[in-house]
Amino acid sequence: MRTIVVSNRLPVVVDCTPDGPVARPSSGGLVSALEPVLQRRSGVWIGWPGAINADADAVDAMLAQYGRTRGFDLKPVPLSLEEEEGFYHGFCNEIIWPLFHDLQSRCNFVPEYWTIYQNVTRKFADAVESAVEPGDFIWVQDYHLIGLARELRRRGIQNKIGFFLHIPFPPPDIFCKLPWRADVLESLCHYGVIGLQTPHDKQNFIDCVRRLLPRSRIRAAQGLVECERGGWATKVGAFPIGIDYSQFAEAAAGEAVTQRMLEIRSEMPEHQIILGVDRLDYTKGIPERLQALRLALKRFPELLRNVTLLQVVVPSREGVSEYQELKGHIERLVSQINGEFTQGAWVPIHYVFRSLTWEDLLAYYRVADVALLTPLKDGMNLVAKEYCACQVEGDGVLILSEFAGTAVQMKKDAIIVNPYDLDQVATAIHDAVSMPTAKRRAPMRRLRKISERQDVFWWADQFLEACGVGDKLPVSKSMSVPAIAPVSAPAGAPRNEPVGAGD
Repeated sequence: MRTIVVSNRLPVVVDCTPDGPVARPSSGGLVSALEPVLQRRSGVWIGWPGAINADADAVDAMLAQYGRTRGFDLKPVPLSLEEEEGFYHGFCNEIIWPLFHDLQSRCNFVPEYWTIYQNVTRKFADAVESAVEPGDFIWVQDYHLIGLARELRRRGIQNKIGFFLHIPFPPPDIFCKLPWRADVLESLCHYGVIGLQTPHDKQNFIDCVRRLLPRSRIRAAQGLVECERGGWATKVGAFPIGIDYSQFAEAAAGEAVTQRMLEIRSEMPEHQIILGVDRLDYTKGIPERLQALRLALKRFPELLRNVTLLQVVVPSREGVSEYQELKGHIERLVSQINGEFTQGAWVPIHYVFRSLTWEDLLAYYRVADVALLTPLKDGMNLVAKEYCACQVEGDGVLILSEFAGTAVQMKKDAIIVNPYDLDQVATAIHDAVSMPTAKRRAPMRRLRKISERQDVFWWADQFLEACGVGDKLPVSKSMSVPAIAPVSAPAGAPRNEPVGAGD
């Protein structure tokens, strides 16, 4: 049985240059989770290649080359500039993204976005219809393609279709603010299985169905919840996504990362390093985190000259004014805090605004004494799991927002905080850096075991089994997927963003 993965973006991005289109690997949470799974199951990945008005033949040739190296086919869905603006930047990122992250005040409910969204959904359906064969399993990814199953059913496609939402699902009081709420919810109910990150997200979805689709029948079904409406039965379950633990753990212990880690440590030999790794986004809580650090430095003078926050922010949506304003706000806070507390050669915050190489990312994870991950809302936050996997010495401490999906799995052994409570986060910073090494080891050992057991392959197995397509995968789960190499780009070029930062 083949698997047809459908997502907004392909695992490779095509850029238009004066010399023609150039391809580079995508990254982020979705790609790092799905590519190793699809490599082990023959199939097709369908998505937008990222280029506008690129030569179609050249793009097809690049994607064919990439597919041969990765072990699966790629099928592009071309979008016009108007479609990119209205579908991706508009409906997806000005409406669904903030709404589903409980930030409805940031939504921009432009009616034209809905029209363009429906048109683009039909284009994705065209691509799936031309690629799918009887018996294929169609696995649709994330909030961009909520309406795809209904469009495929309208065309008579009877294949099993599953949907996984990588971001949170909001409660009814927030979801109801969406002008097209009934259409969106009914579209979701055309999937055979809907996978959500946490039990809380699952409950929110069921509550929305009860309120907005009152004639639906809801009942427990084999550990899932089944919603029956209009002849369709949709199973809903929580499937927390994982990482390729072996890939991270083995690479982190390797010679290249070890050498880079020692170089970083030599630059700050007497400091405990606190690490933040985030994509530039208002959901990540970076300004609040910086304010909490400022409070900790004021309240606990013993931290002065003894701790350094290494805050990595990966560029994202740089053409959007709201993100530029956020970048400016973060940089002003960094400057103010450094100006207020710097003593001699010691600077409290080392701020990095760029993409990272694979080795640098893993070295940062490994060298950090504390990971400070405080999103205001996150579907999962794979950075937390990546950090734990790379803690080869086993003595790191994880401070984690209670509003990250990861907190459901890690709450017993991480320091859980409310990112809006600056007092609490400041105290957590002090407690983490003051914790003796002997007390750190058992919690980190358990956190690493959780990340190892419930890895990306476990996640895929659980979801595919729920969809009724959970046949044994042909390759051992101990397989380590090789790092992605650029296509038609210099060897060793930086990854586009940290692997988990795209949650």
